[in-house]
Amino acid sequence: MLKRMLWSAPVAALVGSLALMFGFEPARAENGLGQSLPGQMGLQEAATEVAREIHLFYDMTNIIIIAIAVFVLLLMLYVMFRFSEKSNPTPSKTTHNTILEVAWTVIPILILVAIAIPSFKLLMLQYTYPKPDLTIKAVGNAWFWEHQYPDQGGFIVTSNMLTDKAVMEAKLGKDEYKKRYSGLEGTSLSKALYDDSQAVWNELKKPRQLAVDNEIVVPVNKVVHVLTTSNDVIHNWTIPSFGSKLDAVPGRVAATWFRAEKEGMFYGQCSELCGLNHAYMPIAVRVVSESVFNEWAGAMKAKDKRKAREVLDKVALEHDGGKTVASAAN
Repeated sequence: MLKRMLWSAPVAALVGSLALMFGFEPARAENGLGQSLPGQMGLQEAATEVAREIHLFYDMTNIIIIAIAVFVLLLMLYVMFRFSEKSNPTPSKTTHNTILEVAWTVIPILILVAIAIPSFKLLMLQYTYPKPDLTIKAVGNAWFWEHQYPDQGGFIVTSNMLTDKAVMEAKLGKDEYKKRYSGLEGTSLSKALYDDSQAVWNELKKPRQLAVDNEIVVPVNKVVHVLTTSNDVIHNWTIPSFGSKLDAVPGRVAATWFRAEKEGMFYGQCSELCGLNHAYMPIAVRVVSESVFNEWAGAMKAKDKRKAREVLDKVALEHDGGKTVASAAN
């Protein structure tokens, strides 16, 4: 029994790992595309090749981890009962077991090799940069993002988190907003805005504390290079559905890339503890068709922000049926 246990769990882990390496992916629960869903377990739905490979590697390593944990647990239980003083009053004086010693040396090596092969494959995919169709320079600030399009005339999209206040001002109008919330301040004002804005967030179909006033726009199925840097402290540019996560370091320029395969809105956040308002630095990327992107970029290059907003408002309605408040929030 002991020999069977020594081999069964690691072999199962290796079989599961090889299955994942050759393209089999276990069924996963429904996860959010572009953002997490309430009660979600697991990673956000992948929208790029890199993200899919990350998910495969994640599943493979979890199979190995779980197999090892179960194997060790069963082995401990077996040893505790089989070799207890009551069950085994005369203990063995064996000091060496060649098969066992070879097994606990070779099997971990095989497991590490099984992890290393897809790991190197993933690293090659992440750091072999295809020729870009579009380049974006993401600059972190305390605490908002600036996104520059250097090969589109150099226009800049500044993204700040959309707040409860901005949402309610857009819904009520500034005069009605002042009238309703006059006399409130501090936590009382924050609580009132939070309570009143919940229905508005649902109506807008925008995630609170992830939505921004000005999202950035990229074309679908095009290679986008993202260059990151910072004007103050270390930030981090992260979009989970793209498999993109890269530090923005002052005085340095780092690079990553993605090719979004699905249209829609994709959210991320600064993932480096950067200071007081670290939690309020969301990133919003809208993936659109090439024709829509060209129309939007043309309007931005012409400094016609109203037309650019109209283009995005129209495509937002097509994507999710949501309404927009960004133009009013500005």
